[in-house]
Amino acid sequence: MSEKKVVRTRFAPSPTGFLHIGGARTALFNWLYARHNGGKFILRIEDTDQLRSTEESTTAILDAMKWLGLNWDEGPFFQTDSVELHREAAKKLLNEGKAYYCICTQEELEEKRKKALAEERKPKYDGTCRDKNLDRTANSVMRFKCPQAGATMVDDLVKGAIRFNNEELDDLVIERSDGYPTYNFAVVVDDAQMGITHVIRGDDHLNNTPRQILLYDALGYRIPEFAHVPMILGSDKSRLSKRHGATSVMAYKDMGYLPEALVNYLVRLGWSYGDQEIFSMDELIDFFTLEAVGKSAAVFNPEKLLWLNQHYIKECPEERLAHEISPFLESLGLDTSDKGFVKNAASDLSARSKTLVEMADSGAFYFKDEIEYEETAAEKFLKMEFMGHLEAVIEKLPLLQDYTKEGIEGFLREIAEERDTKLKFIAQPMRVALAGKTVSPGIDQVMVTLGKDEVIRRIKRAMEYTKTL
Repeated sequence: MSEKKVVRTRFAPSPTGFLHIGGARTALFNWLYARHNGGKFILRIEDTDQLRSTEESTTAILDAMKWLGLNWDEGPFFQTDSVELHREAAKKLLNEGKAYYCICTQEELEEKRKKALAEERKPKYDGTCRDKNLDRTANSVMRFKCPQAGATMVDDLVKGAIRFNNEELDDLVIERSDGYPTYNFAVVVDDAQMGITHVIRGDDHLNNTPRQILLYDALGYRIPEFAHVPMILGSDKSRLSKRHGATSVMAYKDMGYLPEALVNYLVRLGWSYGDQEIFSMDELIDFFTLEAVGKSAAVFNPEKLLWLNQHYIKECPEERLAHEISPFLESLGLDTSDKGFVKNAASDLSARSKTLVEMADSGAFYFKDEIEYEETAAEKFLKMEFMGHLEAVIEKLPLLQDYTKEGIEGFLREIAEERDTKLKFIAQPMRVALAGKTVSPGIDQVMVTLGKDEVIRRIKRAMEYTKTL
């Protein structure tokens, strides 16, 4: 009985920018597939593009992965550390007559391309140097001798069996003139060396797959299983880009999204489990299969992500929510040193906040000694006709023993009855006095969090303000 192979997946970003939504979903699918199957998830940084790769981008990608909770079992490995392995593999193909040096210049290649297009042929390399047995020169590249007949089959785990005619494929460059491998070659050598069993990636890579399969075969490597997941489109059904909104993972952190909201949203872009919308990470690991990944493109819906974020903010434990909101409060110049106070304020605000930015903005009044009154709110409720109600509140409030939400609610109702007025004519002037606006968490919640002394101080200040109008 043959031993079952351990599943090994990988995420292999190029450090030429931030981790974007599409890349994050690819990483997530690979991570979930490895976790679901008790396998290993490997992180490899494909940094052989020396001109565009930066250390800053590498750090940004790693930070985004950590923020999303996508921990890796091995790595991060850097592709440039394996350049000698790539060169050895290329030399092996050359020695076996499966690769050759090409000295065609960029200008000559462009002419060939134009000629092919004019003659309505596919603009692939025409094999000028294929059988010349040239030696390496300063400007030569190495090309793979692609089979010119037959077909290459891709048994894709998402899309099914796909046939590519070899005559449609050209002799791709596998080593550039600077001695560095090209993407299609390096990825094959690296995946083979790392024992990758499943290559899960976006379907924009599908056309690379037959070329890579031919390289695996030529090098005598075991061919991994491939799964190409559908693209993510914007609301206008074009490829997701900056014009559709933020595309960088960490931009969503900066906009006040929780990582579990983004993870939950990303996994549903192309994957489903019945009608369930909200998943814990444990559920995702239990439920995730490639069979449940759809074949058609997914459409990015910011409103759905916002809905999920609101859900996770509401469900977030108080201690963690206080930790998450603190940087956003601090960015407004507010003091968050009293962690208990931050926790209570965050708890008050969590029910109606869609993002941490919104939460911080709407809750800034808790942390300000001198709040500003919204003009329309002050005009409507900071009027002399309501000042008697506020006077009654500050007169009786020091005597209130049950200073809880329930106790405060009863206290305000009693004052409304005594003064023969509706509760809203006490609650709304108080809301403006305490928060500076007519929309806030429940007035009883706000009063509990601010404390008696601060409530009285703010009401007195509002009453003084009213006298100046």
